[in-house]
Amino acid sequence: MTTPWPPKPDIVGPAPGIAITGATLTYDGAAVFAGVDLTLEAGRLSALLGPSGVGKTSLLRAIAGLETLEAGTVRASDGAPLAGRVAWMAQRDLLLPWADALSNVTLGARLRGEKPDAGRAEGLLARVGLAGKRRALPGTLSGGERQRVALARTLYEDKPVVLMDEPFSALDAITRARLQELAAEMLAGRTVLLITHDPWEACRIGEAVYVLSGRPATLGAPLVLDGAIPRAPDDEAALRAQGRLLARLEVGA
Repeated sequence: MTTPWPPKPDIVGPAPGIAITGATLTYDGAAVFAGVDLTLEAGRLSALLGPSGVGKTSLLRAIAGLETLEAGTVRASDGAPLAGRVAWMAQRDLLLPWADALSNVTLGARLRGEKPDAGRAEGLLARVGLAGKRRALPGTLSGGERQRVALARTLYEDKPVVLMDEPFSALDAITRARLQELAAEMLAGRTVLLITHDPWEACRIGEAVYVLSGRPATLGAPLVLDGAIPRAPDDEAALRAQGRLLARLEVGA
């Protein structure tokens, strides 16, 4: 039986589009990426792929305000600051080792001085397959379970903009597919940018897919996919899109 989605507050304002213009970043004198333009449509899930070390995480961090660009701008379509409207899920789970799963899920609320909604947090843990693990410390969980706690924490934040860096990388194939479906459902209406190394994942839940490649890295035109997400495993259009995406990745490798 499907665990019901727990009640939640309204999203903090409508999800804005985001325009990244002329983004340039240099490390140790070498340009990581230069002149990158990226438009994230409001309320849509976009995916970003590319070789390791090409700067995908740095670009995501720049959008989140965690990395300072040497040149370029990051602006929301409504003109308001993005600060306070972004939920961030890093590659590493970043769980507090001394806090149990429930406390890690509600960490943001507690840091803001808000009263945590334990019922909603427990419901999220159940949705990611961790019912009964609310009191488990991170050290007793597998890597995949820790990643699921981090996903529940991201969903708990309920922000209009969600940035996710390889959120399903530590999961087995079946759990990964289930959580892709959960993310597509729960993040509907948000502006989402997902980094992944999995072309099928991008084509299954992405509505626009970008490839960052080269030295310094540049961004090609998006591969736009139609239809509701998540797409079925045998969706012919998505499978054809995966083929086109693999061809792009091979050229950029």
